[in-house]
Amino acid sequence: MNENVKKQFDAIAPEYDRQRRQLIPCFDDFYSIATDLVHCDGDAPRILDLGAGTGLFSSMIRNKYPNANLTLIDLSEEMLKEAQSRFGTDPSVSYIAADYSIYPYTEKYDAIISSLSIHHLSHPAKRDLFHTVHQLLKEGGSFVNADQAAGTTAYWDQYYMSQWTTAIRQSGLTTGAIEAAIQRRSVDINATVEDQLRWLSEAGFVHSDCVYKNNGFAVFAAFKRKSHFELNGTKTQ
Repeated sequence: MNENVKKQFDAIAPEYDRQRRQLIPCFDDFYSIATDLVHCDGDAPRILDLGAGTGLFSSMIRNKYPNANLTLIDLSEEMLKEAQSRFGTDPSVSYIAADYSIYPYTEKYDAIISSLSIHHLSHPAKRDLFHTVHQLLKEGGSFVNADQAAGTTAYWDQYYMSQWTTAIRQSGLTTGAIEAAIQRRSVDINATVEDQLRWLSEAGFVHSDCVYKNNGFAVFAAFKRKSHFELNGTKTQ
């Protein structure tokens, strides 16, 4: 992962959580839908958070699964320090300061989650990561990625960016915070919804879909088996 990305997130770590709602215009829907899609069969699932940052998404999953064992991995030590402040001395939360795209994992997980991180990877690295995620999941495991997505054409990319910059300039953030956010986005490597769904399918996932999309913000969900969960009393096939 780009070392410049690490430096940018090291610098923003203390302010990251406070700015989230202002920098994500669809914050509530984005995270609530992503949280709802994380499905685990057991009461104490093992969950891996890729690019966990300050642990924001993990904290929402912890509210859903209070007995979950969480592993947070992120390249930025400063972001993980904020996560440790969030979870305190909780013994069921562990931290790994490393590049999650190449880390030599040794565990299997009931669910793997990620938020606003995978778009920093090159497209080949994204494809490789989806294969790794599939391998790391237990049978029946879920992968939920709340991230950014490219438009189908340059027109839509420009439109999404215009909508986002207009929203954050009206959010109450300082000029410095706004310009820093725009600078961080200049190194993004967004992939289209179509490409990401194809890569998930190639990795072996079934029932993968972009479940939510608001301009450039998208929530993807994918499951490792065909019959996964019951919906209105009937198992999906």
